[in-house]
Amino acid sequence: MGAFTKGWIIRKRRTRREKIDLLRKRYAAVRSEAERDAIIQKAQKVSPQITSEQFLAPVQGSKKS
Repeated sequence: MGAFTKGWIIRKRRTRREKIDLLRKRYAAVRSEAERDAIIQKAQKVSPQITSEQFLAPVQGSKKS
């Protein structure tokens, strides 16, 4: 029974994660610093609790490989 009332929370979390993943892909493809700063600001609007270091960690990890 509890899962029904929490469905909207799970949906919002999944949507937020998808948006952050999309922004990370865009960040990896962008070359200019101004566009990168804009993408980080958008990510922080989508998910205010995320820091720039947390946002960049998966992107920087994929560049090392």
